[in-house]
Amino acid sequence: MPNLENIRNFCIIAHIDHGKSTLADRLLEVTHTVEKREMKAQLLDQMDLERERGITIKLQPVRMNYNYNNKDYILNLIDTPGHVDFTYEVSRSLACCEGAILVVDSTQGIEAQTLANVYLAMEHDLKLIPVVNKIDLPNSDRQTTADELKRTFGFTDDEILYASGKTGEGVEDILKAVIERVPAPKGDSSKPFTGLIFDSLYDIHRGVVVFVRAIDGQLKNREKIYMIGSKTQAESLEVGYFHPQMQKSDEIKTAEVGYIVTGLRDVSKARVGDTITLFDRKTDVQQLPGYKHVKPMVYATIFPVSGDDYPVLRDAMDKLKLSDAALEFEPINIPSIGFGFRTGFLGLLHMDIVQERLTREYNLDLVLTAPSVAYHITTSAGKDLLIHNPAEFPDPSIIKDIYEPWMKVEILTPQEYIGPIMEIATQRRGISKDIKYIGNTRVDMHFEMPLNNIILDFYDKLKSVSSGYASLNYDFIEERIGDLVKVDIVVAGEPVPALSAIMHRSVAHTDGKELVEKLKTLIPKHQFEIAIQAAIGGKIVARETISALRKDVTGYLYGGDVTRKMKLLNKQKKGKKRMKQIGRVEIPQEAFLAVLKK
Repeated sequence: MPNLENIRNFCIIAHIDHGKSTLADRLLEVTHTVEKREMKAQLLDQMDLERERGITIKLQPVRMNYNYNNKDYILNLIDTPGHVDFTYEVSRSLACCEGAILVVDSTQGIEAQTLANVYLAMEHDLKLIPVVNKIDLPNSDRQTTADELKRTFGFTDDEILYASGKTGEGVEDILKAVIERVPAPKGDSSKPFTGLIFDSLYDIHRGVVVFVRAIDGQLKNREKIYMIGSKTQAESLEVGYFHPQMQKSDEIKTAEVGYIVTGLRDVSKARVGDTITLFDRKTDVQQLPGYKHVKPMVYATIFPVSGDDYPVLRDAMDKLKLSDAALEFEPINIPSIGFGFRTGFLGLLHMDIVQERLTREYNLDLVLTAPSVAYHITTSAGKDLLIHNPAEFPDPSIIKDIYEPWMKVEILTPQEYIGPIMEIATQRRGISKDIKYIGNTRVDMHFEMPLNNIILDFYDKLKSVSSGYASLNYDFIEERIGDLVKVDIVVAGEPVPALSAIMHRSVAHTDGKELVEKLKTLIPKHQFEIAIQAAIGGKIVARETISALRKDVTGYLYGGDVTRKMKLLNKQKKGKKRMKQIGRVEIPQEAFLAVLKK
C-alpha cells in the first residue's frame, strides 16, 4: 500500500482556451497512463460536445503513476473547466486537491477567469504552480506574461515554469514541480472510511456511480455504504480508479480519488457534496463540509416541441441533474405552449450546454423561452414574493419595492478598448468602480451591473467592440431596488400573458416597440385589421397595425359605372367591421416561440 507521502492530488486551472486539456494530454503521455496509439486530442473531454466546441464542461479525474528519484508516485489530476458559467465545477475540484497548476497562455496573458480561479484556489489554501503555456507559438510573449504573473500574484522568477502543451516541452518539469511543491495529502487509514462525493454519473446498467475523494480509511468491494446527507444505504458493487477510463480495483485507499458503483436507481440519493461512509460505522463519522449550494442566476423555461415527449424530458432532466449539480428545475404549464420545466442555470453558456445535451443525449426537440432573472418583490401588505417570469408579476398597485440582482463585473482588456467598453457598460446601467493597469498595455475594469442587462447580449457585444480580446467574469453582489415595470402585449384588444416581459422603465418604450414590430412580422394577416400594442399598466407605449387580408371583390367587374365598384367595396367594408367585433386572432405557436426563443 502506498504511503501518503507518495500521493499528490492536484488540478489544472486556467481561463477558457488557455490550453488546460492539451497540457493534460501531455501529462498522460509522459506518465504512460495512455499508450500513444490510444492517444487523441482533449482525451479527458469525454463528451462529443466538449470536443466539438473545444471547451471543458465537466471536471474529469485521472490517476497517473510516475517514477521520480527512484520513488513511485501516484498523481491524481482533476481537469477543470475554464468558463465563468462552470466555476462551480472548478470549486468542487479544488476541494479535493492540495495543489493547482495555474496555466496562462503566453500569447494572451492573464484574463478575467484566471483571476477568479486563483482567488478560488487561495480560498481553499492550495499550493499554486504557475505555468506559462504555448511557448512554441511565434507570437508567444513569455517574458510579459511572466511579469504579469509576478506583478498580479506575487510569484518569483524561480516559481514560474514554461511549457508547451502542444509539443510537450517543459511537461516533465511540471510533474517534478507537482511532486516537490504540492504537499502530500493528510488522512488516517486506521479510521472508518470517509469520502467526499465530488461528482457522479448515471449508468443505465449499474445505476448511480459516485466519484469520491477518500479522506480517511479504505473501502473494499461489496461493503455496505451509507450517504450521511441523504440518509441512504447502498452497497459498493464495484470500486476503482480512473486510468482515465474506470478501472476496477480491490479497494479505494486513504487520500485517493476513485469511483464507487452504488447500484442506486434514484439519482437524488447520491448528491454531490455528500459524505459517504461504511453503514455499520455511520455513527462514528461526522459529515464533511460539502460545497456551498449554488444559486441559479438565469431562468428559462424548457418545453418539448411535442407534448408526448414531456415524460422523456422529465426523466432526462433528473439524470442530467445528477452530473450537473448546479441545475435546478420545477414543472410549469403555460396554456398557450403546454407543459415544461422552469429551469435555473448559472449563465447563458450553461443554458446552451444543457439544451444541447438534452437534444443530443436524449433525442429531444426542445424550445427554450428567453432567459430572465429572479426578482424579489415586497408588497404594501408586507409580503415577500419571488418571481421568475412576467406571468407571476403582481398588480402594480400592491407593489412596494422590486429588488433585482446586481453583479460585480470584471473585464480584462487591452487599453485601446476602454472607451467602447465603457459605452456598452453604461448603456446597460453599469456603474464604473475602478480601473487597474496590468502590465503596460492591459487594464482590469470593474463595474457593477444588473444581471438582467448582462445575460442577454452583453458578452457578444463586449467581444465585438474589443475585437475578441476582452474577457469577462462576474459575481453576485446583492439585490437592489429597481424601477422595473411589466410590459404587456395586447393583440386585438386581448392581453397575451405568454408574451409579457419585465423591463427597466428607462428602456420599456424602446424595447416594447421592438417587440411589437417583431410580432407584426410573425402574426399572419386575418380578414380584419389587427392592432398589436405594448402597454405598461393601462398606458400604451407602442403600437403596430397588421392590415386586413383583402379579397378583390371587384375583380370580375369590367366596364360600366364606378358606383357598381363602390357599392361592392362598401359592402366589404361593413363585413370587415362586423368581423373585427366578433373575430378572434389566432397567434400561431411559431410566433410565441420566435419571440420567446433567445
